[in-house]
Amino acid sequence: MDDTIFDHSLTCRRALGRLRVSETRLRGPSLDSLWHEYSRLLEAVQPEIFAGRVTIQQARAERFRRLAGFCGSEVSESEAAELSQKYRGFYQALRRPVPGVRRLLERLRGRTVVGVVTNNEVPEQEEKLDYLGFRVLVDFMVVSQGVGVAKPEPGIFRIALERAGTRPEETVMIGDTWMTDVAGARRVGIQPVWFNRFHLDRPDPWRVPEIDSFRPCARAEAAVVDAQAGRG
Repeated sequence: MDDTIFDHSLTCRRALGRLRVSETRLRGPSLDSLWHEYSRLLEAVQPEIFAGRVTIQQARAERFRRLAGFCGSEVSESEAAELSQKYRGFYQALRRPVPGVRRLLERLRGRTVVGVVTNNEVPEQEEKLDYLGFRVLVDFMVVSQGVGVAKPEPGIFRIALERAGTRPEETVMIGDTWMTDVAGARRVGIQPVWFNRFHLDRPDPWRVPEIDSFRPCARAEAAVVDAQAGRG
């Protein structure tokens, strides 16, 4: 879901930019530095949510408490929660799909089973799917909260295979995150395609098909076909 069909990263960056207009406490570093630190904090706190040690609202507030500290400001828990709520309003208003993904899903529809495997809360991801208008283009979605196991654990991929009614060797996983998507899929025999639109360095020398955009659609589609045929 996030950063493969839903443009989380650039929506996040734009929302932080809007928030800085009224929040001087977040203006110290550059917007890019602020965005990268926010993304790092998101990854750092996320395991606490999956483990049930904090709620998603507590995690969001804690993220902004730490982000304010990164900018040289100290905020109370209530102030951090307020920052989080303001950011959330901008984020919700600025959401968009990853460019080009709608066309790819439309081309794949009816030719193969299309599923989403995602880490997060069920209501959050269900609402995103509806907001994007992708419900009719996706056959099923497996959300970590709903099945009790998160990527990159093999269990969530096996559940997806069962829902899709397919074998690992017949299946392709397109994902943006190397450890959770690429490595996770490989562990169960699924052929991954790395969606590397931010041109990150490859952490391992595995021979994995890689695309940096869903445009042109034909090139992205060819990468999926090649991966399924084992030609990646």
